[in-house]
Amino acid sequence: MLEKTCCALAWAAKRLRQYMINHTTWLISRMNPIKYIFEKPALTGRIAHWQMLLSEYDIEYRTQKAIKGSIIADHLAHQPIDDYQSIKFDFPDEEIMYLKMKDCEEPLPEEGPDPESRWGLIFDGAVNAYGNGIGAVIITPKGTHIPFSARLLFDCTNNIAEYEACIMGIEEAIDLRIKVLDIYGDSALVINQIKGEWETRHQGLVPYKDYARRLLTFFNKVELHHIPREENQMADALATLSSMFERSQTTSRGFTTLSNSFKVRSIHLGHPTKIRRP
Repeated sequence: MLEKTCCALAWAAKRLRQYMINHTTWLISRMNPIKYIFEKPALTGRIAHWQMLLSEYDIEYRTQKAIKGSIIADHLAHQPIDDYQSIKFDFPDEEIMYLKMKDCEEPLPEEGPDPESRWGLIFDGAVNAYGNGIGAVIITPKGTHIPFSARLLFDCTNNIAEYEACIMGIEEAIDLRIKVLDIYGDSALVINQIKGEWETRHQGLVPYKDYARRLLTFFNKVELHHIPREENQMADALATLSSMFERSQTTSRGFTTLSNSFKVRSIHLGHPTKIRRP
């Protein structure tokens, strides 16, 4: 390692000769290559070459001092700013967890949208080490996105999470009195089982499929589409975030939790509790 430092010094001195020849050069390093080169008792050919090359320069070795981690803080402490303002750690409106656009086309419960208008629904479920979450986005005919998310407070498989997300989105569409709906999801199993094209072999998924198909009877027209995962980023993000979100006992607004599959759903948006009946 020391010989590598000597080699680097000799190379730098050769390249910077016009600057170093007329000035004293301070060599700041953790090791002292000057002492190694000029005080070595037995000179090899390479070290002798370095000794001859560096002998014409006035090089002084300086020990590299440790850099204090607080040097920047010390400098700022001695350079105060006159208009200093203390940092405010208050987060405004921290109790708000749900926002809705003022011009959102979400219809009122007593009226509903145009029965011929075509709406969209995308859904996704997430099962990971942090928990289980679902997300759905309803898309209005003019392209406005209405997001919904929920955290599942029970253990489930990824397919069950996908079904829960799909059912949540369909139920919200029914609440909005939508009559024409296009449903998009990246789960080929859920899409094709609801369409009736795939057989439902897992007995735990049969109630979900039957309930989802029963919900579709509330619409005049429904089409289901399978899409690639990269085209389902919004619903995937909602599902992932809701799976990682821990709802406190004092803050429950703007977030939905499903405490048990097909039993109780607690809605924390000012709506009454819904009981899902398969």
